[in-house]
Amino acid sequence: MIHRQEISTLLQAPPIGTSVTVMGWVRAWRGNRFMVLNDGSGVETLQVVVNGEDFSEETIRAIGFHACVGVTGELIESQGSGQSVEVIAKEITIYGPTDLSEYPLQAKSQSMEFLRENAQFRMRTNTFSTVFRLSHALSFATNKYFNDRNFYNLHTPIITGNDAEGAGEMFRVTTLDPAAPPRDEDGNVDYSKDFFGKSTHLTVSGQLQAEIGAMAMGKVYTFGPTFRAENSHTSRHLSEFWMIEPEIAFADIDNNQDLAEDYLKYLINHCLDNYRADLEFLDDRIKQSEKNMKAELRRPMGLIEMLEFTVRDDFARITYTEAIRLIQGSKPYKKKKFEFPVEWGTDLQAEHERWLVEKHFKKPVIVRDYPKGFKAFYMRLNDDNETVAAMDILFPYIGEMVGGSQREEREDVLRARMKEMDVHEDELAWYLQLRTFGGCPHAGFGLGFERMVMFVTGMTNIRDVIPFPRAPKTADF
Repeated sequence: MIHRQEISTLLQAPPIGTSVTVMGWVRAWRGNRFMVLNDGSGVETLQVVVNGEDFSEETIRAIGFHACVGVTGELIESQGSGQSVEVIAKEITIYGPTDLSEYPLQAKSQSMEFLRENAQFRMRTNTFSTVFRLSHALSFATNKYFNDRNFYNLHTPIITGNDAEGAGEMFRVTTLDPAAPPRDEDGNVDYSKDFFGKSTHLTVSGQLQAEIGAMAMGKVYTFGPTFRAENSHTSRHLSEFWMIEPEIAFADIDNNQDLAEDYLKYLINHCLDNYRADLEFLDDRIKQSEKNMKAELRRPMGLIEMLEFTVRDDFARITYTEAIRLIQGSKPYKKKKFEFPVEWGTDLQAEHERWLVEKHFKKPVIVRDYPKGFKAFYMRLNDDNETVAAMDILFPYIGEMVGGSQREEREDVLRARMKEMDVHEDELAWYLQLRTFGGCPHAGFGLGFERMVMFVTGMTNIRDVIPFPRAPKTADF
């Protein structure tokens, strides 16, 4: 049996003068004497002092950048600066050497693009091990938050016959021969001969199925993969990403806003309270990367300052109509500084959302009551017959972080909206029956998990906050 002590735990209360055994990957190897070791348990590293005369030349040669080693030795107070303790090596085990003439990564700064191309090794870097520890923190906090508030986790299907968004940009799932699929009498592909007996796709959302759970269990949430077949190459889009979607019965749009704001603050506070060292590392990384930039191109706040800014005050709450009025009355709009024009009836762009958050209110903003024309069929129609009880939560740097709504519980109104938006009733008969039999007011929202990880870590490309990104022309691993 292998026995070791994790470095992050060891450093919390270092047992000076005792023998310790640590195992990990070499982050630095200086002068064939000083080894810097990290085992992934935290951002912290441990220096190991190696007296060359105590070990064979073969062992010394095998110690290199990202080699995997085990060390047993005495933990002492450090004789140098930069660390409080160090280990005097007595035994060294080489678990996995690295041939630096072949190894893609080197002991120097690597570009994000290069690390994406070698993603099998990028978690060994300080930046990415930190990012994925924080990703874990947000995932754990999500499940704890909803569990502690009596929500039930629901596994909604990945393969579905419904398009929850109505966008149509979905990946088809089929076992039919693409070269010669069976066809009906009209010449269309006959999906009744397919594996599921109908046309099926990878899901874009678990919301509609989550409503089934809410109509029986009161409060549920989903946390699973979703898929979009959009040919987008931007830094904010993935073809496969994870969504968190709570759904609550006996709730309206105001309850929905309260839940979403409380949940987002909980996630951020969890990271601030429990992963400070990781956040400080990323904060310093951002400052170092921006130090040679022009002042106007730098972030106005450091990472930790931004996170604390986000949770400090209540979110501002305005209607879409008020948002349009504020933007149109702003100096940037009047001076034509915005790339996109805005008028009532058009969706807000990221530049408008960020102006509301970063310049006008100087805190996160919840915008509600959007025009029905560009929102989904299931959102509750307001009394003005022009807007729906929808909401978006806008964050600094990111723009939209959460989208949600009160759901339309009135069957006659829902049928009319489906007809208006060309959503076929026969495909969603079960969804209508939730209103016919024992329906009630209910609401919910969706949070793109990777977008939240981007915000908390300060990373600028969404492909750098998911371990194995799926995007157009990208499906490695």
